Order: sequence, then structure tokens, then C-alpha cells
Amino acid sequence: MKDYFRITPEGTKDLLFEECLANRTVSSILGSVFSHRGFHEVLTPGIEFYDLFSEEISGIPMESMFKMSDSKGRLMVMRPDSTLPIARMVTTRLMNERHPIRLYYNQRVYRCNPGLTGRSNEVMQTGIELIGAKGKRADLETITTAIEALSKCVPDFRIELGNAAFFKAVAKNLPVSDEKREEIRTLIESKNYSALNSVLDKIGDIQAADIIRKLPGLFGGVEVLDEAYKLCNDETALKTLEYVREIYNDLSKLGLGERLIIDLGLVQRNDYYSDIVFSGYVMGSGEPVLIGGRYDKLLDRFGLPAPAVGFGINVDALAGVMLERGNIPQKQVPAVLVHSVKGHEIEAIKYTMALSEANILGENSVFETEEQALEYARYKGIKKLAIVGDEIKTVDTGA
Repeated sequence: MKDYFRITPEGTKDLLFEECLANRTVSSILGSVFSHRGFHEVLTPGIEFYDLFSEEISGIPMESMFKMSDSKGRLMVMRPDSTLPIARMVTTRLMNERHPIRLYYNQRVYRCNPGLTGRSNEVMQTGIELIGAKGKRADLETITTAIEALSKCVPDFRIELGNAAFFKAVAKNLPVSDEKREEIRTLIESKNYSALNSVLDKIGDIQAADIIRKLPGLFGGVEVLDEAYKLCNDETALKTLEYVREIYNDLSKLGLGERLIIDLGLVQRNDYYSDIVFSGYVMGSGEPVLIGGRYDKLLDRFGLPAPAVGFGINVDALAGVMLERGNIPQKQVPAVLVHSVKGHEIEAIKYTMALSEANILGENSVFETEEQALEYARYKGIKKLAIVGDEIKTVDTGA
């Protein structure tokens, strides 16, 4: 039997020093943005009952989840999504809370990505959920919070806007089963255009198929909406386009310029998002670092209907980009290494604590001799060595 005790599972990795600092820095920046906009932090369990994420509720394929059983033999999963547990929380522990409810989270999610293709199975995710608020004001509040969050981390992000209801309105006119519609949506989402065209070729030459074939190309400025208008005569679909135009025009007042893009090929999980959807990208990350949208029907499944909108950010991806660019503060080197003469160990620890209270970074020496402490300080770049005995003597290390 092969031993695996020296390696991490596929799709996971150990985070070292600067990587940990980068993750904590990004989480802190984003948490500050969310709390200053009135959102309150919550955490949900890392393991949940499988029932919460059954495919008909979550749209997450069963094979994408890490599964286990509890002591009673009940099927459990490691949390693959944060929104559903928060929906559960809102409809149970917060069922009597006055709406709207503003929540944010910072926690890991776990998804099995076959073949990985550079993706991780374990991701630190942070985001917000605005529960119990509908309409344009709530959508703008959520999207502008996303914009502020990204702008605090990187200057060159872009936001793509779409509408899940547009695809639904067009796809309902396809003479295919619900399963085939979902297959088409998945092919668009994964950008597998060759397979998409093969499926649409079998449907025939009808308007709905022609529009869906062109969806991936409906990407750019407001002219994209004008082009989509010419392709479509479905009243419901046209209303969704008009709403995207409204949101686009309002967000344009923020001076985002070319960083604000319309993408009608944004077809996030069809049974999850109901209306406006959006994604955030940054240079250096091939995948979106932010995904969000409105999901007005999700809480219906928990017996307490309420409109909702939110987004999640891949903290690992954003931290990786910032670390690569040198935008993360370097880890601090202690200013002083405190070494004790034999018999004065507690006095040295007290002195180290006093340095900390004075906001001076000090490290307590665990070496037996002054020579060992001095060699270590030079190696680590610590410039001062404080030797604590009957009195305190400070020397330059030459580091």
C-alpha cells in the first residue's frame, strides 16, 4: 500500500509565510469593506448534510462534492458553497430578523474538480448576501460593493454584467428537454463552443438556436444590447436586456470606463440565479475572481421566500495576484532578538513582552549560548541582540 503521509491531496496545497500573509491581508481588506457597508460576519459549518446541496436545490453535481458519513450513517458533505448554508441560517436562526439582512462570510469551500486544470479543490471564499431586498437599488448596492472590494485590492479589475433571465427566456423556445437546455447552458458556461454548435445544429434553423449560438459573441459595450435587440423578439427576453442597460448606465457614472463590460454569455447556474449576474476579473488570473447575481427563488425552497442577491470572491486567486505583483506587505523581521543569561530566562521573556507593548517587534531567544543567538540573528537579519542578565546589554549584530 502506498503511503501518502508526505504529500497533500490533489487540488490542495500548504500555504507558507508570505502566502498566509497575502490571504489574511486580502481577507482583512475585503472584510473591512463589507463591514463598513453595513454587512455582518457569519460562519457556517465546514460539514453539512448532503440534503442541503442535493443537485435539484444547488445545481452542484454530486460528483463534485467531498462526501462522508456521520456516526449515524447519514450522508454529509464538506461545504461546497457558502450561499446555501447562509440561506439555511437565514430561514432558521434568523427567521425573525427584520429584512433586509446584510451578511458577509470568509470561509473555505470544497469542490472536486476532475482534471483540476489549474483549479483548486479547496478555496478560501469571502462574499456578501443581501437577503430580503429586491429591485435595482439592492442590485446596485451589491455590485458597487463588489467594485469597491476589488478596487481596494487591484486597480485593473473588470466587471462583466449579464442576466440569467435572458438565457432562460430564449432557451424556453428551444424544442428540447430541460436536461438538454441545461447541457446547452453548461457548454456556454464552459466555453465549449464546438460542442455547443454540434448540439444546436441538431435542433435546426430556428431563432432561439440562432440567438444562443451567438451568445458567446455578445460581449462588449452597450452596443451589445443593441445587437441582441435585433436578434430577439421575445418580450420577456427584451425586458431583461433593458434592465441590463439600466444597470450598465448607472454603473457607468462611477467612471469605470472600459472596465465595465456587458456579457450576455454569462449563464451562471440556471437553477440558482434568477436575474442580474456579474463576474469580476483581474489581470493574472484566468478564472473570474468574483461571481455573483440575484437568486430570488432560492429561499423559497426553505419555506421562507425572500428575494436575495450576493457574490463570492476567490480570496486565494486574488491574494496570488497581489503577491505576484508585490502588493502584499513583506513579513516583518524582528527588531530585537532577546537572549537570556542562564538563570534570567523569565526576565528575558518579560523584556520581550515589554517590547511588544511598546509596539517593537522582538523575538525571544531559545538558544543556549550567546554565540548561537548572535549567529541566528545575523542569519535572520535581526539587527539588535539584547542580552538580559543582571542588567540588559544591547549589541549590534552586523546583520
